[in-house]
Amino acid sequence: MAFAALASGVSGLKAFTEGIGIISDNITNVNTVGYKETRNRFSTLVTETQSVSRFSPGGVASRARTLVSEQGLLTSTASQTDLGIDGQGFFVVKSAPSANSPNGVIQFTRAGSFAPDAQGFLKNTAGLFLMGFPIDQNGNIPTNLGDLDTLVPINVSGLTGTAEATSEVGLRMNLQSSLTAAGGPVNAGDLASGTVPPNFEQTITVFDAQGGSQELTLSAVKTAANTFRFEIFAQDPTAINTAATPPGLILSGTLQFNSDGSIQQFAEDFPTSTVINPGAGQPINPTAALTFANGAGTANVNFDFGTSGDKDGITQFDSVSTLISSSVNGAVFGNVIGVNVSESGVVTALFDNGLSRNVFQLPMATFPNPDGLTRLQGNAYGLSDSSGNFSIVLPGTGGAGTIAPSTLEASTVDLAEEFADLIVTQRAFSASTRIITAASDVLEELVRV
Repeated sequence: MAFAALASGVSGLKAFTEGIGIISDNITNVNTVGYKETRNRFSTLVTETQSVSRFSPGGVASRARTLVSEQGLLTSTASQTDLGIDGQGFFVVKSAPSANSPNGVIQFTRAGSFAPDAQGFLKNTAGLFLMGFPIDQNGNIPTNLGDLDTLVPINVSGLTGTAEATSEVGLRMNLQSSLTAAGGPVNAGDLASGTVPPNFEQTITVFDAQGGSQELTLSAVKTAANTFRFEIFAQDPTAINTAATPPGLILSGTLQFNSDGSIQQFAEDFPTSTVINPGAGQPINPTAALTFANGAGTANVNFDFGTSGDKDGITQFDSVSTLISSSVNGAVFGNVIGVNVSESGVVTALFDNGLSRNVFQLPMATFPNPDGLTRLQGNAYGLSDSSGNFSIVLPGTGGAGTIAPSTLEASTVDLAEEFADLIVTQRAFSASTRIITAASDVLEELVRV
């Protein structure tokens, strides 16, 4: 029996030593991003006996359990690539960016302190590379989210610049109603050719698909009461190919106004011959195809003149003809200046020309039992029999949480609780040493007998 008591005391020393090690690991990781506290629990060791009148001591065993499913406090940061998770789920990461690397193993983590390395790959402080689905030009991602071969390491420096061709031109302008009408007929192209002097001219800039800019002239002349000839043409007739006479003519027609100064209709005679939206409350928006001579292709541009019967676009009042405002979309070529991540996990590239483009979609990995995951180096986790197989879902779907950009998840360690457990475990260790001392005294007395 003395030997059994000695063995029981030794098991206590071993168990409480492991407990102190677990507590010390928690304390040292109190400031580790995304760290999940490990709890030490003890289990009895029972020695089987055939007698009900005798007791055979067994001892105690230590069982460690990491509370992976516990949510840590989300704290704000100044970096756009610091990512937290609000809810369940894990970032999908890899220990090497290349699929051919022997260390390129898929892992899972909540440590979202990602930053670009020298090659532009986003990786956290443990050196794990963030993985995502590439988004194509149409904004689509792979349909089979479970195919891990479609995941790629996110690289922000490999993104090229981009430009955008103009497709919409909005005009707010006034044409003076008290102007004297031009003598004689004014035909299509007379303003572009200079045959008839205009009452009003204004320059606007449009962009082609290669980021080049082209200057267009808006020109108008009064031809009758409540009627203006309106034309748009290229300042450089060789820059935009048209089938018009004179060269460079893009749009030509007659603007009709109501008696209250609101626009009524646009009787277009180039590039088509039609009356644009004669009904009140309908948009007046003729479209012209701009074929750029520099090889940038053809852009269909919609010119928004306003709403028929309203004063939200081109108007006719007795004040000086002026362009109040214009809105032109499109942009010149721009380079990448940064990235932004949304709550839904969409990584957007930001360009210095004001454009943005969605380039990656971050996935989330969920598990039936996240507390059963295997702990790996670098505050990451791997599959185990207890965790179950993972599911790849998009943030905010399938039980997964959302991405919290410019945020980091703090450690779940409660420092006060850890110090309290440390004192209790230390005292239990000391008590186990007394058990061994007492058992040793008993054995010594037996030897003396």
